[in-house]
Amino acid sequence: MNTYHAIAWIDNRLRLLDQRELPHNVIYLEYTSAPAVAVAIREMVVRGAPAIGITAAYGMALAALYCDAASVKDVHAALGEANAVLRAARPTAVNLFGALDRVLARAANPALKTVDAVRAAVLEEAHAIYEQERQANLAIGQHALPLVPDDACILHHCNTGPLATGEFGTALRVIIAAHEAGKRVHAFVDETRPRLQGARLTAWELQQLGVPYTLIVDGAAAHIMRTRGVDLCVVGCDRIAANGDTANKIGTFHLALAAHAHGIPFYVVGPTSTIDLSTPTGDDIPLEERSEEEVTCVGSCRIAPVGATAANPAFDVTPARYITAIITERGVVRPPFAKTLAQLLR
Repeated sequence: MNTYHAIAWIDNRLRLLDQRELPHNVIYLEYTSAPAVAVAIREMVVRGAPAIGITAAYGMALAALYCDAASVKDVHAALGEANAVLRAARPTAVNLFGALDRVLARAANPALKTVDAVRAAVLEEAHAIYEQERQANLAIGQHALPLVPDDACILHHCNTGPLATGEFGTALRVIIAAHEAGKRVHAFVDETRPRLQGARLTAWELQQLGVPYTLIVDGAAAHIMRTRGVDLCVVGCDRIAANGDTANKIGTFHLALAAHAHGIPFYVVGPTSTIDLSTPTGDDIPLEERSEEEVTCVGSCRIAPVGATAANPAFDVTPARYITAIITERGVVRPPFAKTLAQLLR
């Protein structure tokens, strides 16, 4: 069990573990306004699709709680403003928009006749979103166990542990659950350029939990598959389109290609809150482009010549044909995804 919490609601404040400071410093920041929460999401104090959704929901709770409202109409206006600010924070993770829509729908209930009733309902919905993701994480680990052989070597990309999901993890939960079940697994951890979430965060989390791992550079994945042996790959997801195409941290697509070339199962892992049936294919998923400095610099140290330009897509899309299965809290979904994903959500 992890002893840290990426997200917590304490004394009517939102507390976030500043993931930019890990692994060297464990620093918590507190928030009391939706615009500040939006900045925290945009600047990656918190990251990971499920965690972003939870955080946005609590941002709405802050907006309701701290607005100067004399009527229910005033609270709704404050929530509308907060929704617009939070919705613009990051474009790719569908959990962000799903969480905001849930909170707005709850607040719009005509049975809520007072300001305090709306405030209580919004906070209750944020808590419910957190608890739903928490339970989904645990169920994902259980559904994945039969897919992980004893003594498995598992390749993992980016960070999908408790830091990214609020409590137990998604793709990293597959590894942790197998470890807890005594399957003697070993993780190969992609460093995940340019922000090094694998090196900074996943390695830190596995170390906290005593799971054996080896850190590798992103470009070594195919070589490790060929020379060391990898039994399966597990990755997270920020949005799954209706046909199974999946947006995830940049580098996921080439990992899927390498796994396909070596005949290695490639599993996308995430809660059903990341499935977006309103998005037909991966071509329709908006992909965030971040600043050049994340590529030209490592932290505050510049590694590229002054004047060098860089492209920095934060995500890529893995076509469904390279995905062996999608592991969710409701079970394992296999191709044809256009059919099975719709069945799963129905």
